[in-house]
Amino acid sequence: MVRSLSGRSEKQIATALSLGLKKIGDVTVQPDNAQTNGKIAKISHMVAVTKA
Repeated sequence: MVRSLSGRSEKQIATALSLGLKKIGDVTVQPDNAQTNGKIAKISHMVAVTKA
């Protein structure tokens, strides 16, 4: 996560939390599937994605 959840909509906060991201600098490993890609697309301005 590279941007804060402060001032974001409840849906964006819920999406970040569902990915396991709570604060700036948090890192998580997620499966590469359609559901995860959709969540990342919704908060793409707040996260940085790298392929492992």
